[in-house]
Amino acid sequence: MALIAPSLLSANFLQLREDCTMLNNSEADWFHLDVMDGRFVPNISFGPMIIKFITSTTHKVCDVHLMIEEPEKYAGAFQEAGATSLTVHFEACKHLHSNIQQIKSLGMKAGVAINPHTPVALLQDILADIDLVCLMSVNPGFGGQSFIPHSIEKIAALKKMISDRDLNVLIEVDGGINLENASLIIAAGADVLVAGNTIFKSADPAFTISQLKKL
Repeated sequence: MALIAPSLLSANFLQLREDCTMLNNSEADWFHLDVMDGRFVPNISFGPMIIKFITSTTHKVCDVHLMIEEPEKYAGAFQEAGATSLTVHFEACKHLHSNIQQIKSLGMKAGVAINPHTPVALLQDILADIDLVCLMSVNPGFGGQSFIPHSIEKIAALKKMISDRDLNVLIEVDGGINLENASLIIAAGADVLVAGNTIFKSADPAFTISQLKKL
């Protein structure tokens, strides 16, 4: 059974407390928090201050996904804001191993995200040092995009890399996930499903989460 990580990027920020309460009372496993800087991706979202408000509402895992340049400058701030895990982008880190060491030294789980054009094989030398891989199945920066079909092959290839080395690394898939394609994504090897619009734009978000959990 896959973990469900609703992306609060799709929440209604005028009723953020209510949405956090809904997630706490739902079958959601994690809170997924997307941080964008307008440099690495062409959009700006929110930072440590908002995340601190969100994490204060929950005891669930707060999974922070940094779509930013120079993440090493802000890792401490996100730890102080309550991040349980911190994911940085392979494409944004000049010294990725150093970034991972920094995150772990701060007591957080460490993740690496890869964009749709980045081959999973490039993770070979860092895979044993991380806790999760966030495989982007849309181009990062905006919600509501369609799932890129080739992502299924990438999930399966990554799963094989992890299994062949008997590693304890979660595969998180982020982008375009819905009730129609989630089963195929899980079958390919996904452990964590990030869903934004599918959950928050539905008539009954908590029910949609429960439907995803049953797949």
